[in-house]
Amino acid sequence: MFVSPAPDTASILHADLDSFYASVEQRDDPSLRGKPIAVGASPTGGVVLAASYEAKAFGVSTPMGGVEAWRLCPDLISVPPRFSAYSDASDAVFDIFRDTTPLVEGISIDEAFLDVGGLLRLSGTPTEIATHLRARVRAEVGLPITVGVARTKFLAKVASGVGKPDGLLVVEPHGELDFLHPLPVQRLWGVGAVTAQRLNERGVYSVGDVAALSESAVVALTGKAVGRHLYALAHNLDPRPVETGRRRRSVGAQHALGRRDRTRPDCDAVLAGLVDRVTGRLRGAGRAGRTVTIRVRFHDFTCITRSHTLPEATASSAAVRRIAGALLDRVWLDIEDRGISLLGVAVSQLVDDHAIQMALPFEADVSPALDAALDAVHDRFGGSSLRRGSSVGRTMVSMPLLPD
Repeated sequence: MFVSPAPDTASILHADLDSFYASVEQRDDPSLRGKPIAVGASPTGGVVLAASYEAKAFGVSTPMGGVEAWRLCPDLISVPPRFSAYSDASDAVFDIFRDTTPLVEGISIDEAFLDVGGLLRLSGTPTEIATHLRARVRAEVGLPITVGVARTKFLAKVASGVGKPDGLLVVEPHGELDFLHPLPVQRLWGVGAVTAQRLNERGVYSVGDVAALSESAVVALTGKAVGRHLYALAHNLDPRPVETGRRRRSVGAQHALGRRDRTRPDCDAVLAGLVDRVTGRLRGAGRAGRTVTIRVRFHDFTCITRSHTLPEATASSAAVRRIAGALLDRVWLDIEDRGISLLGVAVSQLVDDHAIQMALPFEADVSPALDAALDAVHDRFGGSSLRRGSSVGRTMVSMPLLPD
């Protein structure tokens, strides 16, 4: 892993594809251009995975339910997700990132930090590099991208958010706080709806309002860890460098279930499919993990997670499926009471699979041969070529967890 030194000039880029899934759909289908579209939802249910800017103008957003989205925008067009197309587009864009600078830190499928501080003589100023990068992504991949340029990763990300859609915003060091402090407090990383409401109730509405408080006062309002974090960001204190070559710390996938009631067999079928996908990706990468986590989102959009850590790492579908099922047992009463709109599975604490020590006695339902056969079929014919019988007839929208 290479860690770039902290810059003293505005040389960190945060490049963020605009409304990524929706933009890919509009790129590939000209009839959708200029129209409000929602990926992954319908007028009767589902969850909005992405909304075009035409839809966002009506208040449609993620992860809004389909019924609410169509209430806000009756002319909304439903588009089924095509994750292979999104993955291909992401790969093409990241190729451009890496061709621009070797210092690229991907933080999701559609955004990354780039350090261009050492490229002045070779490629020009950071602003010129960002301008050229945006033009290449538009010309070579056909997608709009917004780039924020600043001295810190935090401020570069804020700049790209303010600069959307399809923009370029540079924050020079001498103007950092003048730019940052008038922004709403929600622009600080870690400030969600609950924290924002708590701060607003105490008269704290802008980043500048946070900066005007003492660190102890911010801690009193939000808690020790969050308070120190917000106080630092409000003063643009972010020493984190751009890191390259980081190995993924977890592998996961999740399934949007919509808002209608789901039975336990429904959830078991989804869970089995998710586990197959996650463990297949682990084996394909030569990795295994010790901690299995499930994520549940209820109908009110609140989320919970439950985890279990094994004594030894595994990439076995059967082993992970058994643990995930036991974790689902622990929250099933809550699901029956509150409903479930999303189910996710992740495996973390990853190690290389050659480091796995096989445990005795071997469990009868853990079959490496079966796992290998399934992987071979999926590699040759695609991930949907072979499905568990329990999933047949169940139409639910799937989406991958973003890489961490």
